[in-house]
Amino acid sequence: MPRFIISFNDGDMQVADDQWQQVADESHAVVREAKAAGVWIFGGGFHTYEPVVVTEDGIVTPGPITKSDVALGGFSVLEVKDEQEAYFWAAKIAKGCRCPQEVREFIDDPESVN
Repeated sequence: MPRFIISFNDGDMQVADDQWQQVADESHAVVREAKAAGVWIFGGGFHTYEPVVVTEDGIVTPGPITKSDVALGGFSVLEVKDEQEAYFWAAKIAKGCRCPQEVREFIDDPESVN
């Protein structure tokens, strides 16, 4: 079955300080629902945007690789039957997170699957 990454950009979630717990609760409910449906692979958000770059020689430097105004804020990886089902879950995640979601299909690579 195809796998999709459903993601949003850092800063897209416009949530009042007193609503973060409700957003977390609703987002976690979607995660539990996706797990129960057997489509959840992995996901999460990031604390801060402080990437590092590691070269093929193992040298570690402050990142990002390429400067951009856009940074990944969080993501979910799902395994579903088709893009329509991915869109269905993306809408649920968008509602829980209070922001639009980007949906992209992974290349089918047998070496990358458990």
